[in-house]
Amino acid sequence: MANENFAEIKIGTCGYGYYDPGEDWEERYKSKLQAYTDSFQTVEINKTFYQLPMKKTAEKWRNNAFEDFEFNLKAWQALTHPTSSPTWRNKKDKLSESQKESFGYLRPNKEVVKAWEDTKEIAKALDGEIVVIQTPGSFDCCSKNEENMRKLFDKIEREGLNIAWEPRGDWKENPERVREICRDLDLIHIVDLMRKEPLSDHKIAYTRLHGLNPDRYDYNYDYSDEELKTLAEKLEELAVEHSRVYCMFNNYQMFENTAKLKEILSS
Repeated sequence: MANENFAEIKIGTCGYGYYDPGEDWEERYKSKLQAYTDSFQTVEINKTFYQLPMKKTAEKWRNNAFEDFEFNLKAWQALTHPTSSPTWRNKKDKLSESQKESFGYLRPNKEVVKAWEDTKEIAKALDGEIVVIQTPGSFDCCSKNEENMRKLFDKIEREGLNIAWEPRGDWKENPERVREICRDLDLIHIVDLMRKEPLSDHKIAYTRLHGLNPDRYDYNYDYSDEELKTLAEKLEELAVEHSRVYCMFNNYQMFENTAKLKEILSS
């Protein structure tokens, strides 16, 4: 959606693996990914969080997608999550001892910097513009974590990529710290727009929607039509102040909800 008054609003989902393109899709598309890119505007690749693909695999994804489709991706967890995190599960077997000790918490060491470089290579292969960095709840709002974060982002080269940060844990209780860090480090503040407003003044806005259950990370949620109409209004308000707005569903009913929201915004 774009006109002279509003920025472009791009709607997509966090992942596409469970997308059902319907019957006979194999006769019309090269892959399920290509089918997805014919119906949606963007996707956030989240399998890159657990393990980065080979560059040639990312290039294949890009070539399978339609030309005007946009990829974003979630940064490899080596940047954000220590290897003691359950998110690593069996993904750390091939790591060196140095990596096992050094990964996570945005620490400005050579292993984490290399993890960024590897993530960046995949983002470039996808011709992506936004890398999502999601810090765990254990990465709390404290001077040490903030210092590490500032040092790391001072070290790395972005090469035109925009970094979007979704802080978890007690950062939500420290909005002024979040606002200042986003301003100083040129970060997009990711929020669930149905729960709170973004704090960064970045030209791009990015929302990830997990549902409205009491547990904010209980993804078994289906947004009602009225809730989606409210969301559309919120997105249009953001579009007045931003050059681009991304709305990414991350709930179990994300494909249906994305299609319905697209219909509402188009009407």
